Amino acid sequence: MLKGNRVGLRARHEDDIPVLRTELYDDVVNGSRAEGGPWRPITPGSKDPRLVVDDSVQGSVPFSVVELDGGTLLGTATLWGIDNHNRCAHIGLGLLPAARGKGYGTDVVATLCHYGFAVRGLQRLQIETLADNFAMLRSAERNGFVREGVLRSSAWVLGEFLDEVLLGLLAEEWKANAKG
Repeated sequence: MLKGNRVGLRARHEDDIPVLRTELYDDVVNGSRAEGGPWRPITPGSKDPRLVVDDSVQGSVPFSVVELDGGTLLGTATLWGIDNHNRCAHIGLGLLPAARGKGYGTDVVATLCHYGFAVRGLQRLQIETLADNFAMLRSAERNGFVREGVLRSSAWVLGEFLDEVLLGLLAEEWKANAKG
């Protein structure tokens, strides 16, 4: 398990899946805002590709997020789009409704940065998030991510186009932040 200050990132357990499906992906609004495509219902008991881990896939590393004190499931975290040649990847996370607004997101981003830079030896991590996702923007910026641009009207969400913000962090910036 990767340990942050308050959260742990561990392998996905089978009993995580029903909770994550119900609290994150069955919520039409949350699912529409978090996914790159339209929300659709998933048949109970099916092998939902967003949640069931295929260990043979090398370009994505999904984690379940748990509270270090007690092991309560808090959500998901992923290092995805891993490009070993250019040594870069993207960060994504989703917290259960009861875990939001408590500072866990900042710790999850920090722990994913440690995994990406220290464990995987990556050079760059990137986050794309909706411009109105203030919690993710705050979590990213608290971890040293820099806003690099706005992708205007790039996300179709529940009947309207929304802007996305692109943020990036380089290994040397992360190391300097970690020392300071």
